[in-house]
Amino acid sequence: MPRTTRLPGLSVRLKLTLSYAAFLMVAGGLLLAVVWVFLLRYVPDQQILGPGPHTPNRSDLQRAFTPRALQAMAALLVFGLVGGWVLAGRMLAPLSRITAAARRVAAGSLSHRIQLDGRRDEFRELADAFDTMLDQLEAHVEEQKRFAANASHELRTPLAITQALLDVARRDPERDPAELVERLHEVNTRAIDLTEALLLLSRAERRSFTRESVDLSLLAEEAVETLLPYAEQRGLAIEVSGDAAVTTGSHALLLQMTTNLVHNAIVHNLPSAGSVHVTTGIDHAEAVLTVENSGSHLDPGLVATLTEPFQRGNERTRSDHAGVGLGLAIVKSIAEAHDGSLVLAPRSEGGLRVDVRLPAAPRQ
Repeated sequence: MPRTTRLPGLSVRLKLTLSYAAFLMVAGGLLLAVVWVFLLRYVPDQQILGPGPHTPNRSDLQRAFTPRALQAMAALLVFGLVGGWVLAGRMLAPLSRITAAARRVAAGSLSHRIQLDGRRDEFRELADAFDTMLDQLEAHVEEQKRFAANASHELRTPLAITQALLDVARRDPERDPAELVERLHEVNTRAIDLTEALLLLSRAERRSFTRESVDLSLLAEEAVETLLPYAEQRGLAIEVSGDAAVTTGSHALLLQMTTNLVHNAIVHNLPSAGSVHVTTGIDHAEAVLTVENSGSHLDPGLVATLTEPFQRGNERTRSDHAGVGLGLAIVKSIAEAHDGSLVLAPRSEGGLRVDVRLPAAPRQ
């Protein structure tokens, strides 16, 4: 049955109130039963004759005791209902605040927090967990908004360039079409690369892949072999070392992650005589892939933002091989999709060190 058509029922406060009252009534009834079993039953029911004042028998005591017992039970019932209602209200007050906060979130307000005071108990643990969830949700929504804004800007750029080139060609029919075709081809290629990167990022975030055993050392060798001509063209020395580092995941995604890291290390390097070091190994039940590159000195604050989509190393500047600005964002997304982590740190001698840690596959 859908939540919107759920039938109304007794409130938790009323249920607790009735429970308190019922408990008091049962306790009072047990107390009266104890009085009857251990006191009144031993009083003789015959009339007791003797000198002096009249001695009451069991019937006399019952006639005197029963009305008072009924009055006491009525008082217990009233006290249980009133006291239970007040006590249940005080106990459930934090739950009312949590419910109100949840409704405000459902209405679109992610900035509201419960912030229950007092010592730790079940309600405060629930409120703290709810506040933590809202912090993460708000941060995720803000990240998605920034991503959407940046993606719109990045996608609009090649379209604007294409429009400008077509306008120029329309105004100048005598212009050499070969140059226009070449420029349009470059712009279209960049737009395709950006679209494919966005699709890859979405695929990694959905974790829609089949897991298999993957050796990061073999992926590192494959990525370096693919990019070696590009590194030699830029005058860089590239080196691969380390031991086998087997993890479980998507071979294609992990290869893309490794290739992105090596490509990023080649692009953001010294103009000449630079170096790239790729190492793999096992450390504390984790498969580790490390990529280090020489380069200019980086500010730690800038390094912390490099995994954001469309963030580029030199304050978002472009170069001929700067890519679409999603390289490290894709790496981070792939690592997290494989239950791993990505750590970036500037090197003291200049350049960047990137560590990817993934759960190691169990040994056969």
